[in-house]
Order: sequence, then C-alpha cells, then structure tokens
Amino acid sequence: MSNMEDPNRPVTGYPAPNPHPNGYSANPPPSGAAYPYAAAAPPANAYYNYPNNNAYYPQNYQYDPESVRRANCLRRIFAFVIGLVIIFGTVTFIVWLVLRPQLPEFRVDSFSVSNFTLGNNSLISFTSEIRLTARNPNKKMSLAYDHIEAVIFYKSDSLSETTVPPFSQDTKNETSLTANFAAAGSFVDKSVMDGINGERGKNGNVDFNLRMLSRVRFEAKAWRTRNRECGFLGLTYLVYS
Repeated sequence: MSNMEDPNRPVTGYPAPNPHPNGYSANPPPSGAAYPYAAAAPPANAYYNYPNNNAYYPQNYQYDPESVRRANCLRRIFAFVIGLVIIFGTVTFIVWLVLRPQLPEFRVDSFSVSNFTLGNNSLISFTSEIRLTARNPNKKMSLAYDHIEAVIFYKSDSLSETTVPPFSQDTKNETSLTANFAAAGSFVDKSVMDGINGERGKNGNVDFNLRMLSRVRFEAKAWRTRNRECGFLGLTYLVYS
C-alpha cells in the first residue's frame, strides 16, 4: 500500500472553491425561465391601518370657505378694535404728560354771620357772606366755571345754599369770589338746634361746614375737555362767634 495521497481527492474541512466568485453564473438562464422558488410573502404586520378617529381630523371634514371668511373678518375687526384702544390710550397718556391738568384750589378769606336767631320752634334765620379766592394751578390750561353751588352745613344738615356767577380763569390766575347766604325761618331738626345751642353755651362759637360744587371745563389751545363736576371745600370749618 502506498502512503502517497491522491491529488484529485478534495480536502475536507475547507470550503470548496467557488467557480463564480462574483455570485453570478457564467451561463444565465434562458429568457422566460422561472426560478424554482416562490416569492416570499410580506410579513403580516408590514402594513398597519391606523384608525382615523382623532377629533382633530374628522373623517367627513368638508372645507367651508364661507366659515373661513367669517372667521378672518372677525379677527380683523378684533384687531382693529384693539388697535383703536391702544392708540386712544397712548394719545390720552401723551396729552396728560404734556398738559398735566390739575383741579382748581379754593381758599376762604373771610366768613361773617349776622342776624342769627334760632327759636325753640326749630326755625333758624341768618344772613352770611363768605369771601373766597379761586386759584388755577395749571400752567398750560385755562378753566371755565359754568355753574357753582355753595352750601353751608351744620355737621351733615344743610342750613342754606346759594350760587356763584360763572367765570373763567387764565393759567396761574387767582380770582376773588363772594357768596351770600340767607335763611329766613328755615326748619331744622331738633338735633341741629340742640347742637348749636350746646356749642354756643360752651364757648360761644359754632362750627359750620362749607361745601362748593362746580362744573369746570379745562381748556387748552388745541384741546378741550368735557364739563366735569368738582367738589371743593367739603370739610372746611367756618367758625361763628
């Protein structure tokens, strides 16, 4: 027996050499020939139908151009109104910064009462004269007083009232006023009579209050406000002795 190996015997344990290293046969199959295996079917979960039940994407949505047009119109109107409010507020704020309107100031210069009588029947009579000074503190605005009411109170009870003639004031101006009051047999509550008599019995003085209410118009060269009611001297004490 010979110990020499057969050279034509393939070596086991190693892959056989591939006669077609590029993976294709040198002799392609004839035209029309079918492959011996069937095409693989796609996996069962390759396609998934998502249910169209989202509220934001309705299944039967139809485009309505009329609704879109109305919505756009409402948005434009809303934006226009907001723009007007912003412009008006800005203009008003600028005017206020430039003009700085201030309320007028009043000062009582003198107060006199004569023929003061208060009977046991709660009837009061007196005449009074009050001299005042009205001052316009504004630098760029004049004032016009259309109507001025003046009332004398004892605590919260009205005793007499009168009106002051209308007048106008230039900027940084002072005007002297006179208000004349008269009460002839006016009825007052018993609490008013007891209070006045009690004060006169203690020190001979009686404290009264003066309130003035006026409609004032603020005016500038290119700007005028509406009439505004302003109250003055609501807590001013007038002492009668």
